[in-house]
Amino acid sequence: MSIHPAVDIPTLLEISPQGGIEVRSRRYEKYLGDMDGVYRDDQAWQNAVGERGTDDLVYWVDDQRYQEGPGALIVGTSTLLPGRYGEEFAMTRGHLHAVADRAELYYCLSGHGVMLLETLDGQTSAVELAPGQAVNVPGHWIHRSVNVGEEPFVTLFCYAADAGQDYAVIAEAGGMKNLVVADGDGWALKDNPDHAGYRAAE
Repeated sequence: MSIHPAVDIPTLLEISPQGGIEVRSRRYEKYLGDMDGVYRDDQAWQNAVGERGTDDLVYWVDDQRYQEGPGALIVGTSTLLPGRYGEEFAMTRGHLHAVADRAELYYCLSGHGVMLLETLDGQTSAVELAPGQAVNVPGHWIHRSVNVGEEPFVTLFCYAADAGQDYAVIAEAGGMKNLVVADGDGWALKDNPDHAGYRAAE
């Protein structure tokens, strides 16, 4: 008698260009108070907290997943609201995957943003995204979304369910090597003088 492994059931995902998945497994939200230490201009962040409060929503993520196994995928949307903190644009905390060789795809659904990318050994990249454009982020790249527009920056993402996230790697280095800052009506990269280098790859 043969025994067939249990399999997951295909699911239709209703994905909104404004962010959100109708049949999400979870939603997590980040508030202004959660962004302590993220922006180099701490005074600008504190001023924003004073004006808007720590419970002001700045970005949220919906995802759908079957399981955490190595063969599964997580599909989700990230919605990053616009804003400025000093010269820096609004951004997510950013991460390296805990299983560092795991890649991730980001597809822009709406808005205008930049995917800021860096490796532990000092390589850097910045990929500008508009609706219909995507970036395929290889493994071993730290990545962070930055909203350089005036509307929510919404991306659809997909990555291996066993990848995990290492959020501490950026904070331990004094922030990412590059900052995405306002430059006239656009954006530019600027060296972060607080960046002390990333820890050695394991």
